[in-house]
Amino acid sequence: MKKFLILILTILFISSNVSYAGLREKTKGNTMGKITQTAGRDALGNFAPDFAHFNDDILFGENWNNNDIDTKTRSIITVVALISQGMTDTSLKYHLQNAKNHGVTKEEIAAIITNTSFYAGWPKAWAAFNLAKEVWSDNTTALTEKEKYQQTIMFPIGEKNDAFAKYFIGQSYLYPISTSQVKMYNVTFEPKCRNNWHIHHAKTGGGQILIAIGGRGYYQEQGKEAVEMLPGDVINIPANVKHWHGAAPNSWFSHIAVEVDGTETSNEWLEAVSDEEYGELK
Repeated sequence: MKKFLILILTILFISSNVSYAGLREKTKGNTMGKITQTAGRDALGNFAPDFAHFNDDILFGENWNNNDIDTKTRSIITVVALISQGMTDTSLKYHLQNAKNHGVTKEEIAAIITNTSFYAGWPKAWAAFNLAKEVWSDNTTALTEKEKYQQTIMFPIGEKNDAFAKYFIGQSYLYPISTSQVKMYNVTFEPKCRNNWHIHHAKTGGGQILIAIGGRGYYQEQGKEAVEMLPGDVINIPANVKHWHGAAPNSWFSHIAVEVDGTETSNEWLEAVSDEEYGELK
């Protein structure tokens, strides 16, 4: 069991698409997950391996994942630079799409290109607008908040957690990662969603392990201060301890819940976390 959990944790830290440093720095960084690029190696790996390395590992791997400025701003800067150079080919369309993916709206890109036109030239702006219209086409359905959040975590959000809805305030979702040997579930909470106070009873062993994989949330044991949870944080919940966990007021939150083997185990659901208790969190 212990070796299996160590393996799972290792895979999570190596494979996760979430940029943990960026998520911890709330006002900076890449909120859409770590950017990876293979275009250089795909196109030029054999012909120009050094250039491919600089393109994939330095330009995108290091520069684009630097958290000194947020990725939306970096996307806008790149779009303006390409338009100014007259680069209105597939590279600009790629970066326009990248800007859209990182939150640039149709209204914002129109204003950006219009402003750039006064400095870079009217013909360049016309060409850029033609590409932008394709990227921000009216028949493109905007992503929901749930879809945007899904892009930041490595496991599916899953279906609405209707079976346990009466034990939650707000909307939660459940995705089974493993249902045999060691049971593991990805539990996702919409902002302000939390579960009731509850206890994992066991005569021996038992309890639960929480592994945060996305967003921001809280865990609290009765009589103790709430603990903030960010991607990579692990909470070991002893058996027979009253507690609750859920999302922060302004953030989605996901954690993997790992059931710990024990004897005579059962779950006891208790009262809801009051608005007064929850309102003290930030």
